[in-house]
Amino acid sequence: MLKEGAFRNPSGCAIVGVIDRSGRKMTGEGMIEAITVMHDRSNGLGGGFAGYGIYPHYKDFYAFHLFYDGKEARQETEAFLNRYFETVYSSQIQTRKVAGVVDEPLIFRYFLAPLPQKLSRSHLDEREYVARCVNRINAQINGAYVFSSGKDMGIFKGVGYPEDVGRFYRLEEYEGYAWTCHGRYPTNTPGWWGGSHPFGLLDFSVVHNGEISSYDANRRYIEMFGYKCTLHTDTEVITYIIDYLVRRQGLTLTEAAHVIAASFWSTIEGKDADAREQEMLLRRMFPSLLITGPFSVILGYTGGLMALGDRLKLRSTVCAEKGDLAFISSEESAIRRVQPDLDRVYSPAGGEPVIYELYQKGGNA
Repeated sequence: MLKEGAFRNPSGCAIVGVIDRSGRKMTGEGMIEAITVMHDRSNGLGGGFAGYGIYPHYKDFYAFHLFYDGKEARQETEAFLNRYFETVYSSQIQTRKVAGVVDEPLIFRYFLAPLPQKLSRSHLDEREYVARCVNRINAQINGAYVFSSGKDMGIFKGVGYPEDVGRFYRLEEYEGYAWTCHGRYPTNTPGWWGGSHPFGLLDFSVVHNGEISSYDANRRYIEMFGYKCTLHTDTEVITYIIDYLVRRQGLTLTEAAHVIAASFWSTIEGKDADAREQEMLLRRMFPSLLITGPFSVILGYTGGLMALGDRLKLRSTVCAEKGDLAFISSEESAIRRVQPDLDRVYSPAGGEPVIYELYQKGGNA
């Protein structure tokens, strides 16, 4: 297994995302070009992409992407899937040989629908049923890892520089209305295929630059609600926190952002009465889900992207717009590589969520 070298680069990692708010689709080529500009923020130990709207012919089915260490793990996982899902289509994910991407596992894709009788007997809603199945595979089947499980979206990641990972997965052949990308410089955990970003659960995907000092407190709290943090990395915890707050607790993305990157008490005191009351309530309801330490993240979800940085703005985030296109990146140079002429460029304040959504979804920045 490839691991990081003797030198830490605490400012490392690169993130970039794009959405066409009109819903027009673009290939993954632009994200490959953008992340190449930030090559030196990575060290070849992890890279990955998430694309939304890429599976129009199977948009009503959950697309599971899996890594397998070998045939036994695959057989055990497929037996599990057959007990809980109808498999509409499955195949090995097509890749190409790339010099910078080595030691690849078996990589398979399944389009699934929950078995109606199993779903009915579970007394769970469909998404919770699927999420629990994902957690069971990742926690209980040795050598198998579900790294993508949403509808009409997919995560593609591995060990290598991100531009090489993109070529490996042939992302120029996929088209989506939104893409995110990550180049990893691991500091506290090994570089390995499952540990690369994005991390995903259902349609949520997270790419993250930074290092959260509250990991243990966040992990212990979120595992009380059935999540299993099997990868021992902070980005996995961020993904589960967002899923818990938005899907399970029903918070809006803005409300979830006020939990994750909550303002200081002194800042909240200075806000108007309504905002002060709401933010105080959220801080008191979910104190263990405050994330501390330097971070910037891009959250992908069906119909949109959200950028969020730590409240002290210890990691850079740049947002930009050109017509229907909206960009989020660690560096402006990556955005200008694919769109030199921009209508607007700005850096959000620390802890300020920036949300871009498809127009028909009703959102904007």
